[in-house]
Amino acid sequence: MAKPEIEFIDYDTEYEWRPVEGDTLGIKEKILSLDPETGDYTRMLKFPPGIETSETLVHEFWEEVLLIEGTLTDIAKKETYLPGYYACRPPGMLHGPYKIPNGCVTFEIRYHKK
Repeated sequence: MAKPEIEFIDYDTEYEWRPVEGDTLGIKEKILSLDPETGDYTRMLKFPPGIETSETLVHEFWEEVLLIEGTLTDIAKKETYLPGYYACRPPGMLHGPYKIPNGCVTFEIRYHKK
């Protein structure tokens, strides 16, 4: 089964923020669409102010991220990203850890390329 067809809706009122499974920092998500067969999904991710992660991340899937609001600093790269910044990462690419002093919201797409 593929992701569902969704015509324009207001994601702000149609979806609720919920805690990210396994997270201990207060990060929340809104899953906008999900393919239960592949695990591919699209979501909004909300980081509260004051977060600093400690691990370098690496995924086994493609990840696209668009920063919608706030700022995000990659500690290892010593780079700060602002609203409008975009990343497209292939499987195996290292990124993070991150510092998020004022909070931020991102739009993410995660998928396994066939």
